[in-house]
Amino acid sequence: MKLTTDWHAKQYAMFENERTRPVRDLLAAVPATDVRVAVDIGCGPGNSTEALAARLPGAAVSGLDNSPDMIAAARQRLPQFRFDVVDISTWQAPGPYDLILANAVLQWVPDHERLFASLVKKLAPGGSLAVQMPDNLDEPAHRVLREIAADGPWAPRLAGVERTMRYGAEWYYALLEPQCARVDVWRTVYHHPLAGGADAVVEWFKGSSLRPFLAELDDAGQAAFLQRYRDAIARAYPALADGTVLLPFPRLFIVATR
Repeated sequence: MKLTTDWHAKQYAMFENERTRPVRDLLAAVPATDVRVAVDIGCGPGNSTEALAARLPGAAVSGLDNSPDMIAAARQRLPQFRFDVVDISTWQAPGPYDLILANAVLQWVPDHERLFASLVKKLAPGGSLAVQMPDNLDEPAHRVLREIAADGPWAPRLAGVERTMRYGAEWYYALLEPQCARVDVWRTVYHHPLAGGADAVVEWFKGSSLRPFLAELDDAGQAAFLQRYRDAIARAYPALADGTVLLPFPRLFIVATR
C-alpha cells in the first residue's frame, strides 16, 4: 500500500526510548516555576506528553498533532488528557500557557521567524517555550537521501520534497532574545546503538525523514528507493563487530522564557 504523508504511530514508536530521551533532557532544563497549564504541540503518540506530565504532575496538560493516527495512539495511551488534531502552523489558541513543549516537530513547520514569535506570545509571563529539533541535515543519512532522490527515475516527482530549512543556535538566540527574559540554546549529539545494522537505520528514518519521499512513490518505486537507500546506509554506517550500528544524531535545544 502506498504511504501517505500522515505520520504513523507504530513506525515512530519502534525506537521510542531513543526518541524520548531528548525530551526528558529538554524538560530537565525548563526553569522550576509554577506551571499550571502546559501543552505538547506535535505530541505524536503521547510519549513526550507522558514525559511532560511526569515532570509536572500538578499541571493541566494537553496535546495536539496534525496526524489522526498519532492522536488516536496518544488518546489510548493517556486517556486522562485532552488531545486534538490541529495543524501547528494555523494553531489559534491564545493561551496563556505556562509551558509550550515542541519536541521534534517544528523542523517540519515553515516560517520560523513568524512561528516562534507567535508561540512566545501565547506564553504567560514567566512561561517557557521548550523546543527540541533534529539538527542532522548534514549527516550521512540525509546526504545520501538527497543524492538518491535526485538520481533516479523518481527525480522529477521528488524535486522539492527535501526539507531544506535550517538555522543554527545563533539565529534562534538572536530571534528570541529581544522577546524573552531568558534564552538557553544548546546542541547535543546522541549516539544511538541500533541492533540490526543498516536495516535498523532505515527503519529509524522510515518513521521520520523518509516518509515525505516514499509518499510520492508507488509500491515498486518505494521498494527500489529503499533498496538503494539501504545499500548507501550500509556504506555510510559500518556495523560494529556485533552487528550494531552506532547512529550519531545531533539535536538542537531551545528553552525561551518570557
